[in-house]
Amino acid sequence: MNSEEALKKLYQIAEEIYEQLNHGEIPNMKIAARHKGNIVFDDSLGVWKYGSGKITRSAKKLDGGYMILRTLYIMEFIKEMIRTKKSSTLREMYYISEGWGLAKFHTQDESNKLAEDLEILTGQLRENFKLRPEEDGASVIGNITVEEINRKGETMRINCRDDVGDSGYLIPYDVEKDKLRFVDVDADFVIGIETGGMFDRLVENGFDERARAILVHVKGQPARSTRRLLKRMNEELGLPVVIFTDGDPWSFRIFASIAYGAIKTAHISEYLATPTAEFVGVTASDILNYDLPTDKLNDRDIAALKAELSDPRFNTPFWHDEINLMLEIKKKAEQQSLAKYGLDYVTDVYLPEKLTQLGVMK
Repeated sequence: MNSEEALKKLYQIAEEIYEQLNHGEIPNMKIAARHKGNIVFDDSLGVWKYGSGKITRSAKKLDGGYMILRTLYIMEFIKEMIRTKKSSTLREMYYISEGWGLAKFHTQDESNKLAEDLEILTGQLRENFKLRPEEDGASVIGNITVEEINRKGETMRINCRDDVGDSGYLIPYDVEKDKLRFVDVDADFVIGIETGGMFDRLVENGFDERARAILVHVKGQPARSTRRLLKRMNEELGLPVVIFTDGDPWSFRIFASIAYGAIKTAHISEYLATPTAEFVGVTASDILNYDLPTDKLNDRDIAALKAELSDPRFNTPFWHDEINLMLEIKKKAEQQSLAKYGLDYVTDVYLPEKLTQLGVMK
């Protein structure tokens, strides 16, 4: 997929609206309903996708008419960006709408959702529309060499261990093959790490070299570019992906978005999700088995855990056992709680034990 293909898809939407108007019909667009009740497992892709539930945006109502008008303005805006080889953040698109008269957005949430609508309608990634997020990608450290096309159109070759500082190689917002290419890799697996403190601990302890691992700081709920890169490294390089997070319901959702797909982006799960990714911890069982320091679950934590029990992405014996155990002990733990046993414990004991159990380390 590329910007020219995306543009063709946008023209098709405009043509459909024109045909409706030309036949005296009230213009409308049908879009997949984006909620937990409308995601189904796609056996062929191994990810969760939107199901058959649809909502209709129709000009029969004023709000729907405004939304279709905004859609047409956005399509013109995207067309101009592709023509001039420019890009825009979602925030900039929101402010640019100030010049669209009645079509202007009232909140950025409205403009963000419309960008997602266009992805659903066209089957394209928003990166192909030259729209980029505010958040940046994460960092990578490990013995993998990439070639990245810079803003001048020149190719830069970077080894993500030898050519970077302690913060690692910063993942760009566009990690498709025409912008980022894998040249060489000497590693056995990829480990995604939730927190910056734990990422720095693994870097300082040389875990990437000792364990022949590629370390990826996913920075909490990971950016789309981070999830896409993890998927590419898994599929194109044949590297197992494991995810290491805090032990709480919000961190479990970080893993779910990487492995199963996020509800918000279920329409592009096949591009972002890594179905073979495995969870290395911290689990409720780890809290007990490693006698970790903990915090008490609050009401929001408990509600989130109970919601996950009805979330189809967590409908496995492993996750039901771990979620129910966490509800039973009423405790959660951070990655850094492993420091109870010293700064080297996580890389000398915990991760080797857990990764050996998963068959990732020998």
